[in-house]
Amino acid sequence: MSATVPSLLQRALDTALDRSLVLGYTRIGPAVRRRWWAPDAEPGSLAGRHVVVTGATSGIGTAMVESFLDLGATVHVLGRNAAKVTDLVADLRRRRPTAELVEEVCDVGDLDAVRAWTDDLAARIEDLHAIVHNAGVMLPERTESPQGHEMALAVHVLGPHLMTERLLPLLGAGGGGTVVIMSSGGMYSAGLRSTPDEIEYRDGEYDGVRGYARTKRMQVVLADAWSRRLRGGEVAVESTHPGWAATPGVSDSLPGFDKVMGPLLRTPASGADTAVWLVATRPDSSGTHHFWHDRATRPTTYPFQRRQEPGAERAFLDYVAGATDSVWPH
Repeated sequence: MSATVPSLLQRALDTALDRSLVLGYTRIGPAVRRRWWAPDAEPGSLAGRHVVVTGATSGIGTAMVESFLDLGATVHVLGRNAAKVTDLVADLRRRRPTAELVEEVCDVGDLDAVRAWTDDLAARIEDLHAIVHNAGVMLPERTESPQGHEMALAVHVLGPHLMTERLLPLLGAGGGGTVVIMSSGGMYSAGLRSTPDEIEYRDGEYDGVRGYARTKRMQVVLADAWSRRLRGGEVAVESTHPGWAATPGVSDSLPGFDKVMGPLLRTPASGADTAVWLVATRPDSSGTHHFWHDRATRPTTYPFQRRQEPGAERAFLDYVAGATDSVWPH
C-alpha cells in the first residue's frame, strides 16, 4: 500500500489495527502504518536543543535518548540510580564521541527531590526544548513515596505534574517547548478515579497491574488538562502510548505476557518513535485530542466506554494540585 491510497481507506485500516490490539499494538502496527504516517523529523532538527528524558537508563527511555542524539539534541539523561545514569552515559560517549549528554539524577516519585532538581536545572540552562516523562513503576504490593503517596501515582502523575509546573518558564523560553507523557494502552482498561482513597489505591486489595493502569489513565487526563490550560501558548503537552514493546519492564513485571507475545513485541526504538517525533516536529496540537500512538491522535475511550464525568476530572485535578502544592486554575 502506498501514500496514494485514499485517506478514507487508510483511516479504516488504521482504526481496525487500533481496535484489534494484537495487530495495532505489536510490531505489525508500525510495519503497516509507516506507509502513510507523517514524515520523519528533518536530520539535525534538534541541534542545539536541550531535551530531558526521565526513566532514561533502560528500555524505551534509552531508545529515546539515542533517537534524540541522532537528531542533534543535547540530551539530559535522568534516572534515580546515579550509577546506572553514569554507566549509560559512559557507554553512549564511547559509541558516540560527539554526543552531547548531561547526567541527571532525580527520583521522580519524591516530590522534594523533584523540587530540588528543577531548581538546579533552571540554574544551569537558559531554555528547555522538551521533557519526556517516561519514568515508570509496576510494583507487586502497595508502596508509598517519601511524601506518603502510592508509588505508581507519585511516579506517573504527581512527579511529572510538579516537574512540568516548575519547568514551564524554561520550556517557554526557547520559542516553543513540548511535554510528552508516556502513558500505556493499558489505560483503556481503567476508568478515572476521583476520590482520595481511589486515587491513592486505598479502596481495595492492591494489584500492581491494576494500579499501573489506573495511573496511566490519570496521565492521559492530566495531559489533556495541561493542554487546555496552555492552549495558545508556547508549550504543547501531549500523551502517547508505545504499544507493546520488548523492554526489561515488560519481561520483569509481566513474564507470562512477554513469553507469549515475545515474537510480536516492538523494539524499544519503535516504542519510542512517536514521543521522539512529537518533540522533533511539534505537530498541530490545537485540537481536542492529545493522546497519540504511531504518529496519530487516538480516542481516549473505546466506543462502548463511558467518558469520565467532568466532576470526576475536576476532583482528580484538584487532588493532584493539593498533593503537589501547586495551583490548578478552574
